[in-house]
Amino acid sequence: MGRDRFFISATKLIHTSYANKRNWFKLLLTLKGSVIPAILPRVIFCGLFAWVISAIYYFGYKQVSLDILSSLVPSIVLGLLLVFRTNTAYDRFWEGRKLWGTLVNTVRNLARGIWVCITETKPEDRIQKIKALRLLVAFAIATKLHLRSEEVNQELADLMPDSWFQRLKTMNHPPLEIAFWLADYLQKQSENDKLSAYQLVAMQKLINILVDCLGGCERIIRTPLPMAYSIHLRQLLLIYCLSLPFQVVEELVWFTGPFVALISFTVFGIEEIGIEIENPFGYDANDLPLDQICHTMQVNIEDLITFEPCVKHWQNETVELDT
Repeated sequence: MGRDRFFISATKLIHTSYANKRNWFKLLLTLKGSVIPAILPRVIFCGLFAWVISAIYYFGYKQVSLDILSSLVPSIVLGLLLVFRTNTAYDRFWEGRKLWGTLVNTVRNLARGIWVCITETKPEDRIQKIKALRLLVAFAIATKLHLRSEEVNQELADLMPDSWFQRLKTMNHPPLEIAFWLADYLQKQSENDKLSAYQLVAMQKLINILVDCLGGCERIIRTPLPMAYSIHLRQLLLIYCLSLPFQVVEELVWFTGPFVALISFTVFGIEEIGIEIENPFGYDANDLPLDQICHTMQVNIEDLITFEPCVKHWQNETVELDT
């Protein structure tokens, strides 16, 4: 019942999220997930600076109107840089989502294969299979913690014997250690004639896919946008926003401040969105919901454990089970 409530709750949250996006005005005023809190100090600074220029111009110092600055940072160049920045960040976000989608599907396929294909000749075999299935969830959680640079915690302790958990705490790369345990388990089942050579190869390939997903996520984390590009873009943004008042003060006078604040809000907001989604594995509102994804996998595995395989071979007797 608890798992049912989780699925109902998760489904409602997803549908509510889509419904909220259709509510135009409600979404317009939403701060959660917005970049406004992050960019507001910069926007206020640029607006106040523009207001100071307006005051100087209003009180007679007309030389602050410098149309020549309009060619200092061409708008089209800045726009192309911002588009490239945002597209690059979104590519990283979407690649991370695809990798985690592949990880989820692979965990489900491997769990089904272990549960159905590995022959049970004694009750202890069922216990070992359950341990292996929970190791699949542990792999996903360990990957999540690894990507967030967090230590092994109680989430993993609940999915394995304490001796394994203590060993995992000493490992430099917990997800790889769990992948090794899974591969070792499958190899032992094959050596004990509980898994055919073909099935072993197929399941080992699935473990390889899990490790590939882990490596893909590590590639995203460890290959940030080059620092020189980020520095140069921010310098251009600041120069553009601070030069803008000199270009428009003659026409706008006291409206220069709000106008510059609006432009600053636009360009700083686009740049901040790129920063926020560049690393999709954290805790920001716009990051991937890794905690929910791992919880979903755990629920799937626990559901699978409640199913009875079609055939068991205990005490050298074949027992057909009702399905």
